[in-house]
Amino acid sequence: MTIHAKNVETANVSASGTEVFIPLNKLKKSPRNARKTPHSEAIIEAYAASIAAKGILQNLVVEPELDGEGAETGFYFVSIGEGRRLAQLLRVKRKQIKKTEPVRCVIDTVNDAHEISLDENVTREAMHPADQFEAFRRLNEERGCGAEEIAARFGVTAHVVRQRLRLGSVSPRLMQVYRDGDLTLDQLMAFAITEDHARQEQVFDNLTYNRDPYMIRRQLTQTHVAAADRRAVFIGADAYIDAGGTIIRDLFTDDRGGFYDDAALLDRMVIEKLQGVAETVRQAEGWKWADVHIDYPHAHGLRRTYPQPVVLSEEDEGAYATASNELNRLTEEWSSAEELPDDVDKRFGKLEAEMERIDALRHAYDPDVITHGGVFVVLSHDGTARIERGFIRAEDDQPERQVQEDSDGYTINGDGEIIEDGIDPDRDADSDDETQDAGKPLSDLLVRDLTAHRTLGLRLALGEQPDIALIAVTHTLAAQAFYQGAESHCLEIRPTSTYLAGHANGIEDTAAAKALADRHAGWAADMPGDVANLWGFIASLDHPSVMALFAHCASLTVNAVKQPWERKPCAHETADRLATALSLDMTAHWAPTVRTYLGRITKAHILAAICEAVSDESAERLAALKKQPMAEAAEQLLAGTGWLPALMRTVEPTVLAETGNDRGEEANEPPAGDLAPLDATDLSAGNSGSMAEEGQPLHIAAV
Repeated sequence: MTIHAKNVETANVSASGTEVFIPLNKLKKSPRNARKTPHSEAIIEAYAASIAAKGILQNLVVEPELDGEGAETGFYFVSIGEGRRLAQLLRVKRKQIKKTEPVRCVIDTVNDAHEISLDENVTREAMHPADQFEAFRRLNEERGCGAEEIAARFGVTAHVVRQRLRLGSVSPRLMQVYRDGDLTLDQLMAFAITEDHARQEQVFDNLTYNRDPYMIRRQLTQTHVAAADRRAVFIGADAYIDAGGTIIRDLFTDDRGGFYDDAALLDRMVIEKLQGVAETVRQAEGWKWADVHIDYPHAHGLRRTYPQPVVLSEEDEGAYATASNELNRLTEEWSSAEELPDDVDKRFGKLEAEMERIDALRHAYDPDVITHGGVFVVLSHDGTARIERGFIRAEDDQPERQVQEDSDGYTINGDGEIIEDGIDPDRDADSDDETQDAGKPLSDLLVRDLTAHRTLGLRLALGEQPDIALIAVTHTLAAQAFYQGAESHCLEIRPTSTYLAGHANGIEDTAAAKALADRHAGWAADMPGDVANLWGFIASLDHPSVMALFAHCASLTVNAVKQPWERKPCAHETADRLATALSLDMTAHWAPTVRTYLGRITKAHILAAICEAVSDESAERLAALKKQPMAEAAEQLLAGTGWLPALMRTVEPTVLAETGNDRGEEANEPPAGDLAPLDATDLSAGNSGSMAEEGQPLHIAAV
């Protein structure tokens, strides 16, 4: 303690400009301090941490307290440095120092205490944030201070230090642009998502009028893989890092796990892991081959088979009946309970699992199919391995070359070539007089001539028999939908089915997609194993079942996807009319969420949706939010409202009839080549009532 400090304890020292040490408990808040708003807890914490690490770097300015007669009381009012006094009191409270800790002060009895307090807070210029960021970086790089140590020395959180260190690592060129005022702090934070200076500068040079932070982040991470990507989910962060990959984290936004910077490494790991799954499935189930793909290979060109119904053993049937009876008994017993006891709930789960296990045994692949067929193991949208079974390659699908006699007495081989009594059909016609025999095959020209006339007769007859035409068209569609690669149809109808997963990520995992897949699998299970028997199968169905199969095959060809380069206004108008005729309600299949819609549109569109579906007041409450919080709040507000974007809505039949079409024709007089407003009953040969009267379709549960 200095001489001055001692003097302060023993006598009044009031000479202005004197530097003294005054015990902390002798210091008081000045009633003339210009700062009336209290210091924040955060700044007091920062002062306390700084003083603990480096001491008080700037003297407090004080004036003596006077009693009513003008005599000094021995206490001092703090004109400048109240925050430092409070920081020291905080340290006393934490028992880091004593309440008599000496504090270095300067006595000022000349200047007005209120004015110098105001001057201290007004006549100052804060350090530019860029200087602060770089200063933190130098502490880290030159003195080896980690984020936790720097945080302790400056009274901030380690996360704040990491943010400032990341900002300090931005390209010096971009940092100067920030200093010059041509970049905002939000934009600088967006650039800080990567530490690659060359990449930062490249994106900056290519920025257009749209300099929104989210656009900068998107361009900087477009070659990386988001942690929410199915590949990243499938592999996991730990395995990826162990393999030598690195994850880039955005310290300024919710990056949902960051970005995997090595897409090639991630793809290689995905393939290797899928190969492990494929080999396990192949060995366990006995398939001939198993191929792996990240995306499902829709152009594989292979014939696919499906499991066929099998008769359960008496043991399995008995176990299923026992489980079903007990499940029904428990359901009736606990039907009025609001909440099930844990043991009862577990019992329900075990019974349902047992019934599902036995149900899975009701269909199985033919052992010959497994011996010659294979599986595709692909990566599903949710980051799990998806197994698609029952594919037959062409070389495994060819019947053995064998000689057989056709019904007319001709001998044909496995390729369908006619062989006359062992004579090679490729033999030179002039080389043997036996070719003049009556057994000579008809010439190709004559065969073509005769079959052309027969085709004409078939066309004429088929057009006069709608019931057979329905069977023929259904056969043609089903043959191509269920027997890929088998040319067994004679109607030149070529249905195409657009791969929707290529247009909408995750669509294959929606409830609607699973319902369609289940319906398809239900029909496939009843299809004959040989496409040659398909006609007889369809012809044996009752009319409602034929209609159901026809509707299913026709549904697979619907394409209402709008592509930016396509110009098909009439086709899209027809899709709208089809939706109206079907009374399509997309709220049953789709809802606006952050992932499906709200996170992919502008804030203006989000607010417009809230205004339309909820209220203007609700939209006003969200207007000040940033994009991500706004989208999340909007998802909650729109839930249950039934709101849909305009592209997803179905026009009411009355509205369609009133508006007619965009060319202004009367609703009841559609132009040539256009479609009149449809009714749902127009889509079938009969009305729905007649189908109900004749009985339910064969696959009513699957459909």
